[in-house]
Amino acid sequence: MSGTLYVVATPIGNLEDITLRALRILREVAVVAAEDTRRTARLLGAHGIATRTISFHEHNTRARLPHLLARLANDESIALVTDAGTPGISDPGLELVQACIERGFPVDPIPGASAPLVALMASGLPMLPFTVFGFAPHRSKDRIRWLSSVSKTLHTFSFFDSPLRIHATMVEAGQYLVNRQIVVARELTKSHQEFVRAAAGSPLFGHITSKGEVTVIVGPAANPETEARRLPTDAEVVHEFGQLTDPDLSRREKTRLVGTQLGVSQRFVYEALERGFKMGRSTE
Repeated sequence: MSGTLYVVATPIGNLEDITLRALRILREVAVVAAEDTRRTARLLGAHGIATRTISFHEHNTRARLPHLLARLANDESIALVTDAGTPGISDPGLELVQACIERGFPVDPIPGASAPLVALMASGLPMLPFTVFGFAPHRSKDRIRWLSSVSKTLHTFSFFDSPLRIHATMVEAGQYLVNRQIVVARELTKSHQEFVRAAAGSPLFGHITSKGEVTVIVGPAANPETEARRLPTDAEVVHEFGQLTDPDLSRREKTRLVGTQLGVSQRFVYEALERGFKMGRSTE
């Protein structure tokens, strides 16, 4: 016999948003493996639960796995929780679930709150199909490349962002999510819950309070066929660039002109040229 790993969803803000089954499991297990034991202690204390906690986060996963698996093998059940929401969605947990499955230990999901689904419920945007992309990259250069990639998802999708970067992200998103409806949800289920709904690039996003937790929902492309053709290929960018043969034009001026002709940003042109030229050299 072995213990069971319970994957328990916890509130994303309001501590009342937890199921009766989740509370019972948190009381009955031998230990709660928590991303942040201090935050989980507040949840357990609010519901009068005295179960011991042990830290389990991205920086100690490798060290903790053998200990938790040994306890499960010894017929002790464990509840896995994150700071907020459902374990495994941009949070630790997947490695432990996979290890349990490989060893034949029971894994029992205890459903509950998930920020992308909560934001989607109030967005007013089409719910199916729906994709969750996790956190947007920190660095602007990486984030722009990432936005260019996810913008090719023509149905509704979601991602997380820092409140300190959300203004910059929304400005950058305006270049790639043209005319798509966006809902920025901040501090979901808390007393200062906020929803900002507007088209990509709207100045309304510049007024979002820069603190709290942020979830972004991007609506589907209004015209998928047009949207799919909107961004030119690297080869098309290189071709247009090569057509500008005036020796008096600098590289910067050529990049600007190509961006204007193709309806994309100079940065997009520059990155497409870099990729295109590298590809050309690699085939020589």
